[in-house]
Amino acid sequence: MKKSLRIRALVAAFSLAFTLLSPTSAPALTFNSIPATKWGYIYGSGKTQNLIGSKSSQNFEVGKPLSKWEIDFVDVPTEAKAAFRLAADIWASHFESTVPIEIEAHWEPSALNGILGSARPGDYFNAFVGAPDPDLWYASALANRLAGKDLSPNRPEIVLRFNSNALWHTSLDGQPSRFSYDLTSTVLHEIGHGLGFISNAEYETFFGTGYIVQPTPFDAYAQLPDGRTLSDFCARSIDLGLAMTSPLFWSGANAIAANGGKKPKLYSPRTFEEGSSITHLDESTFNQSVKESAMTPVLDPGEVFRTPGNIALAMIEDMLQKPPANKAASTPLKPLNVRALVGDKYALLTFESPNCRRIDRISGYNVTINPTGEVRKFTTSPARVSGLKNGERYSFSITAENSNGESDPVKTNEVTPQPSLSSKVIDKSASAKYLATGVFQAKPIVAYSDSGTGNLRIATLNGKTWKISTVDGNSTSGGKSDRNLAGPVSLCVTGSKSTERLHLFYA
Repeated sequence: MKKSLRIRALVAAFSLAFTLLSPTSAPALTFNSIPATKWGYIYGSGKTQNLIGSKSSQNFEVGKPLSKWEIDFVDVPTEAKAAFRLAADIWASHFESTVPIEIEAHWEPSALNGILGSARPGDYFNAFVGAPDPDLWYASALANRLAGKDLSPNRPEIVLRFNSNALWHTSLDGQPSRFSYDLTSTVLHEIGHGLGFISNAEYETFFGTGYIVQPTPFDAYAQLPDGRTLSDFCARSIDLGLAMTSPLFWSGANAIAANGGKKPKLYSPRTFEEGSSITHLDESTFNQSVKESAMTPVLDPGEVFRTPGNIALAMIEDMLQKPPANKAASTPLKPLNVRALVGDKYALLTFESPNCRRIDRISGYNVTINPTGEVRKFTTSPARVSGLKNGERYSFSITAENSNGESDPVKTNEVTPQPSLSSKVIDKSASAKYLATGVFQAKPIVAYSDSGTGNLRIATLNGKTWKISTVDGNSTSGGKSDRNLAGPVSLCVTGSKSTERLHLFYA
């Protein structure tokens, strides 16, 4: 073991474990992200229709672009690319954003019978700067528009898949035969899903249960007749499964106004249809409307549209606003995984919101400092409790609060604030090859191997002084070979106060 490494490596490892950067100098986590996994589908009906009088939708002009769109084609044939570009241009004339929108378009056989196309956002984001509701998860394009920047520069905002085996009309003339499907109309529909016209609720067919972990703004506006929205459900339940197969309506003010003052009906048949249920306007209500049929779940051969529809555009605008929150039904559940970390004259409290934070409508957290009894209010984790005295023991009780009151309190571990550690020689004979760090009886400890004897030692910080003791002195190495040193070491602490026990594991 090289002695030049022994002390500095030990102190560096200790510093990493026991010193905290202040919030002003630590890099901040500004948002969370998850990949999008649910797809929105459009099915071909296979029905032929009378095309006389159905071409009024072809009289249109693409307006001035309000956003920049780029398409990355994957195996898309040359004759089909113009339809993708036209559909993107139509959306660009309606959707305003300073951040370019990248589409990844795939052309491949579909494994699902009857599907013409499918789409999903690239990712979902929440708690970013500019998010109207930090508890909701926004599709890439919506999140980027609200944030004013690309939150995931190396990922597409929209992913499209199109069935290469379908009978496509790829021309832009808007005159498919009564047996073919207009490609531009289909792409226009699927881009809507990629923008965020999609629910994140999952349905388990066998048990009839629903589950929603990361609700989208779409879920926050999808409403039952009793006023509850899909985002008002939390854990896997039959209640959510019933909601997903019950009549659902859009509750956003912009879309209600666009629908003549009535809540637009969503597609939610009694038998749940993956990729179709919830994430569309109701088929029977809107399929005959030339201007509002773009976001219905089924496309007929020969059917053509060249606008997303006023209702669909208004729904997108609703999703860019903060949805109204229903009142909490009861007091909130208590915070989870609470922990206090030591600092210099402060403690940093970390905790997680209850699993049903969006249902509990939590407005903040109350922290009681023990033993002084002082109460401080915070809105998020981590919470920095400053003004503490170094060398004194503290613990903290945390409650979540909403309009109905407070949760049961949760108590943290005890901590003793200490001055910031500086580089110091702890043990001149120390080997930095194997070590473990922790806190035992409110004192920082380091377990490590002694390169001179091969013995296992513990250094305990007592105030400003390190006390060193030998744990295992049964070595006969004489420091002659690494193979005779104490090997890998780990530790853990169980119990509390007088029953606290330190467990060491080593070779």
